Amino acid sequence: MTEEVEPGAGACGDEAQAWRARFGWAVGLLSDDLAERAAALAHLDKAKRNVWDALDRFNDVWQLTRPLGAEEQYREPVFRRAREAYSDACEHSLPEGLCHRPRGADITVWPGLPYALLFLEWEARHPEEWTRHAKAWGTKEALIRDVAVADHDATVKAKLTDLIEVVVQRAYRCKDREYVRVARAVDSEDLRGRLGKAAQSDDPWARCQAGYVLWLLDRPEVPNTRHVWRTWIAAPSGS
Repeated sequence: MTEEVEPGAGACGDEAQAWRARFGWAVGLLSDDLAERAAALAHLDKAKRNVWDALDRFNDVWQLTRPLGAEEQYREPVFRRAREAYSDACEHSLPEGLCHRPRGADITVWPGLPYALLFLEWEARHPEEWTRHAKAWGTKEALIRDVAVADHDATVKAKLTDLIEVVVQRAYRCKDREYVRVARAVDSEDLRGRLGKAAQSDDPWARCQAGYVLWLLDRPEVPNTRHVWRTWIAAPSGS
């Protein structure tokens, strides 16, 4: 059995419950039980079909009501229902349901935070399944940037530390470099110890990537740019 996702500290109980009702099934995406993971993937595929079907209906209604003009079109009941149906379908699918966090809201108390972390962990631990069923590099990048703050509670910091450790030990994937932001936000003796161990491993990716993150943690003034990353790749011992 997989562990139940808990809401972030301070999350509104009703909102957290609503998120759990929509995405409780997603916990299975991280299960070690292949049957449980397959069931979660099937649920996701059905949710995505619902999104595509709702979008097709919305586009059809949009074309039919377009002659009304923009203002009248948006007041037309059939148009509004189609738009609401599409929005509702998105709220039950990944990553669509994670894409509308209110700007400026505190990520640490956002009820969707456990599922944002789940989405990132799924990509880190099961990249092939993530790519096949829910590939969204822009969403991955946005979520990594969103969670890269220093004032998470201890449970979330521990999960982010685990996530960084997983990511640096695999072959580089699109947007992985963004995890430097997270490492800088949750920097700790524990994280540095794990990175140091990875940097001494036999795996060339782990040595390179963990070493890069450690090098930047010691140099907060150095930007995490593509140029800096490429320079590190060319001379992984740093300078």
